[in-house]
Amino acid sequence: MPRPTGRVLTLLELLQSGGTRTVAELADRLGVEGRTVRRYVEQLIDLDVPVESVRGRYGGYRLSPGYRLPPLMLSDDEALAVLLGLVAGRRAGLTTAQGTATETASAKIRRVLPRHVAHRLDTLLESLAFTQQPRESDPPDAGVLLALADAVRHRRPVAIRYTDREGRRSDRILHAYGIVSHAGRWYVTGTDVQSGEDRTFRLDRIADARTLPGSFEAPEGPGPAERVLSGFATADYRHEVTLRVHGTVEQVRARLPASVARLEEHELAAGAEAGAARWLRVEVRAERLDWLPPVLAALDRPFVIERPDELRVLVAEFADRLASCARRT
Repeated sequence: MPRPTGRVLTLLELLQSGGTRTVAELADRLGVEGRTVRRYVEQLIDLDVPVESVRGRYGGYRLSPGYRLPPLMLSDDEALAVLLGLVAGRRAGLTTAQGTATETASAKIRRVLPRHVAHRLDTLLESLAFTQQPRESDPPDAGVLLALADAVRHRRPVAIRYTDREGRRSDRILHAYGIVSHAGRWYVTGTDVQSGEDRTFRLDRIADARTLPGSFEAPEGPGPAERVLSGFATADYRHEVTLRVHGTVEQVRARLPASVARLEEHELAAGAEAGAARWLRVEVRAERLDWLPPVLAALDRPFVIERPDELRVLVAEFADRLASCARRT
């Protein structure tokens, strides 16, 4: 049977996980009666741990908001989970400009790991391989990221200093709807107050962000992630491609995702079932066209190229090369 001191530490760990815990819940987790839970709480308070009592139907105990306990108690599995999360986050680009933060955090945890747990982690990392190389990109500034998150949550305008891909700098006021991580980069999407247009900005190109007085209402419709992907598909590029493809939305999206192409879904013909194949209008904007013929071939659905003529030539040449290869013995 656990000693009382062990139960007090378990109680502290439960409260550290956040939220309000009812007396009944704590008693069940600790295997004691409710009055014993109250006695353990008093012991924590005597140790200057700020435990608050919450009254009401859903009352119980919780730690004071913002209080940071000096000891961080992690089980072996929890420590491994945190370290693997840091590795995965670094590879996915989910880090801030303080690039050493993940390294120092990893080092601090590794220093207190038992030797056998550290050995297990090293064994795992040595045997772990990734199918894709991490994308090289500049991480966002931590202050910018937190300021934008605050603006999104409280629906407050935010002033940003932005540098576009041509190197031009500008000061803007943004009604930010959300922050999105995509393909190793961070983006913020919202309405550019000056132009009144929905815009998407890369966080690593924002040098400064500060919230302003006032508030705004977020519009209804697509969520932040869908807005970012739609912005990619409609951005200004060298070529504007228009196709008609006969198939289902799922078949087209398997090769042409929302970040690449826009789909215009026509009304179903009378008697047609939902999800049935039909002609879909597809719009793609791209800097180069040479990647499209293999994609259209892999799509394996009837299609018509409306524009540009250059794509027709490339598809015909690609088809000739495939036919030539098929005739070889």
